[in-house]
Amino acid sequence: MNLNGEFNKRAQMTIFVIIAIVVVAGILAFVLIKSNISGGISKNLEPVYSYYDSCITEKAREAIDIAGSQGGYVTPPDYASGSEYAPSSSQLNFLGFPVPYWYYVSGNGLIKEQVPSKTEIEKQIAEYIADKISECSYDSFYSQGYSIEFSEPQITVKINDGFISVADKSNLKVSKGEETASVTNHNVEVTSSFGALYSDAVRIYNLEKSDAFLEEYGVDILRLYAPVDGVEAQCSAKMWKTQDVITNLMDGLEANIAAIKFKGSEEGADKYFVINQKISSEVNLMYSRYWPTKAAIYGDNVNEAVMVAEPIGNQEGMGVMGFCYIPYHFVYDLMYPVLIQLSKNDEVFQFPIVAVIEKNLPREAEFGNSDSLFDNNTGDVDLCGYNTQPVQINVYNVGLNKINANLSYQCLNQNCLIGEARGGTFMGDIPACVNGYIDVKANGYSEKKQIFSSNSETAADIILDREYDVRINVSLEGAPLKGSALVVFGNNDSGKTISTMVPDGDKIKLSEGTYWIKVYAYGNSSITIPEATKRECMQVSTGGIGALFGATEEKCIDVTIPAAKIENGLVGGGSTGTYLLAGDLQKGEIKLIAQKLPAPATLEQLQYNFELFDNLNLDIDFR
Repeated sequence: MNLNGEFNKRAQMTIFVIIAIVVVAGILAFVLIKSNISGGISKNLEPVYSYYDSCITEKAREAIDIAGSQGGYVTPPDYASGSEYAPSSSQLNFLGFPVPYWYYVSGNGLIKEQVPSKTEIEKQIAEYIADKISECSYDSFYSQGYSIEFSEPQITVKINDGFISVADKSNLKVSKGEETASVTNHNVEVTSSFGALYSDAVRIYNLEKSDAFLEEYGVDILRLYAPVDGVEAQCSAKMWKTQDVITNLMDGLEANIAAIKFKGSEEGADKYFVINQKISSEVNLMYSRYWPTKAAIYGDNVNEAVMVAEPIGNQEGMGVMGFCYIPYHFVYDLMYPVLIQLSKNDEVFQFPIVAVIEKNLPREAEFGNSDSLFDNNTGDVDLCGYNTQPVQINVYNVGLNKINANLSYQCLNQNCLIGEARGGTFMGDIPACVNGYIDVKANGYSEKKQIFSSNSETAADIILDREYDVRINVSLEGAPLKGSALVVFGNNDSGKTISTMVPDGDKIKLSEGTYWIKVYAYGNSSITIPEATKRECMQVSTGGIGALFGATEEKCIDVTIPAAKIENGLVGGGSTGTYLLAGDLQKGEIKLIAQKLPAPATLEQLQYNFELFDNLNLDIDFR
């Protein structure tokens, strides 16, 4: 008898039996688990899971709306201020939203790009949902006897053209009575055009990179609305008011930028304004004179008041010519923000770009990140890597008690994190800088920036004002506000401006100090501004030898102003200046009593209301 063979057969049989047991056990376990998830959830427990999915959908929609209004960012990049040389900061303040520029010029003249990738947007949306999902209330379920156990959200997001998919791998266990279910896969699809809008936005941005079409239009606007080159036959000097030239130029930018269209939404537009690029979304471009704009004018006889062109031919020794003429040539540097808004299916995606015209010429296409725009800049020096100046910084509250705070130091356009003032004191090294700013932040206190030249100063004492949560209540001559109101608080001490729309955003944080306060109250109106077309013409030099003898030619362009409907007109408001005491802010509510204006029914009445606004007063009451 072959004992070894018999033993091997029995061993093989034993292995097969074990494998069979494992397989059967796995099948049974799967059946048992399946009975507690998905299709196995009883009707008694299913409402909780449906509500959880709806909560994910709600928070996803909030994140999508925020990202669309902020250039794709749910959380904008760190703020970088501009300068007198390049006034645009890293963000455009549009109706209270900080919209990061996809392209701008930093305070020291360096090109910066901050276009969010789709992966980065997906990550920020996921982080927002994970952070906000706990805000959904389950009180109604608890009151019915449900027991709900949550684990940490594990959110992933995928952006598609017609929808956004959200997956949550967290465990949600629900019990009621003897029934229990546990689900670890939550998948939600949110119908959204965000992906398509983002793709169109990137397409427009890449076109601007390659063609600089905003700057090309800007050069045409410059030559139509401002004196650039020309010759006039006269013997007395020709003068322009500098501010009038800048104002006319801004008028031209506002009207013409708004007229630019893309293939696909160019119906009724002048061919000159149609860009040969097919875009599936509705696209609107806008510029406002109230946005940070640089308009610098250079010439032999140019100052802040007037621009002067001197005649040739009336000087001594030139009388033989028998006539006088005035040649003029002015050079402009322009930087102006353009907000590009795309819309589809009631969704909006917007991002701003700073258009740059230097010495009457558009910037060169195909800009790149951190490349120097101007010849006198050789590159962006990382100041934060050179901490050479020892300093001591003490942080106090108004009671002169030391408090913990986070500190950073801003020099030119760079903001360097320098550490924490533990126990109210920081001792360490920071970069050398003239007229830099110490930026101090502490929980419960108003942020403060204090000028500090680290190349010559070694110590600083900074006092922070406590912040208070305050509810804003707006009324019109005692009557409740029926529409909405834009409320602006400007702190004269810190230079910080806080704005909000009530009633939706009726809570803000304020600290003690001197403020100017403005309220713009808006109510329903049905004013329609019809489409209008005007033809702008001017005489320009023909160039060449003919320019010496005053030869000119007429250049014209049709400017179409699209029709617009004003649904909310100015119906009241007012302004005032006051000192807000800590004791008043502690009461928790500020009542702003604005003056009332007639409800506008025509464009003339609306314009008249804005003219009256400067004379309206604002009363304040604390509760």
